[in-house]
Amino acid sequence: MITKDTLHALITLLDDPDKQIVSHISNKIKSIGIEVIPLLESAWENTKLTTSHQQRIEQITHEIQFEQIKKELLTWKSTQELNILDAWFIISKWQYPGINKENYLNKIEEIRKAIWIEINDQQTAFEKVKIINKIFYQNYHFKGDTKNYHSPINSYLNTVLETKHGNPLSLSILYSSISQSLNIPIYGVNLPNHFILAYMDEHMVNQLLGNTTNSGVFFYINAFSDGSILYENDIRKFLADLKLPEEKGYFEPCQNTIIIQRIFINLISSYQAIGKVDKVNELLELKEIIT
Repeated sequence: MITKDTLHALITLLDDPDKQIVSHISNKIKSIGIEVIPLLESAWENTKLTTSHQQRIEQITHEIQFEQIKKELLTWKSTQELNILDAWFIISKWQYPGINKENYLNKIEEIRKAIWIEINDQQTAFEKVKIINKIFYQNYHFKGDTKNYHSPINSYLNTVLETKHGNPLSLSILYSSISQSLNIPIYGVNLPNHFILAYMDEHMVNQLLGNTTNSGVFFYINAFSDGSILYENDIRKFLADLKLPEEKGYFEPCQNTIIIQRIFINLISSYQAIGKVDKVNELLELKEIIT
């Protein structure tokens, strides 16, 4: 067990001009793991440090945090529940290490409670969606970000909850997570270029109406467009416009691991566009864990 004084000494020695010594000390510090982060952050705040010393502390801190993110993603993947919000928070923590999970879960719970008050079992699926839309978009002011559509901040749990703006995927994750927590069967559909949601036909309404559908979906929801309703023919037209085949997976709910992979794909694309090569490489490594 390394003492606090020994750690302080090691951090001080990171300013050594000998690169081999610095490398050895860095590895020693990193081997301790996540519990050393508070000391590193405290040391970084020392105004007497040289710029290079601070940069070395920053680098070690980031490398420790990155290893922790990889471990947490591996743990998430091994769980049976595969809770989508848990994984989304881990990804968000990669960019914003200091975020408090409980704070953001409380924000989501606040929205859930507001919807729960107005929902009851006697309402139709359309009535329930109308209530969700009213509270999610009108009362809490969530909106699709059309101005900065490809911005990476539209892919993080904390920034989406703070700005109330998001891309189709992030808004869909919030919308469906809240709905599912209220036993409303709304799930994500991995449609190319535009992630959407499916309200599952749990009461076999389509069958009763004589509508033929193989997907088990009652109707679709566009979370990016204020929760507007879509039908199977709308999906077919969308795919035809893109000159894409009508694959089964474009009409049915997808697994949470697919949704998480798509978050990574969005982020990789966002950071590639602004030339953040280091971030792209790390995201590719994280995506590989889920894949």
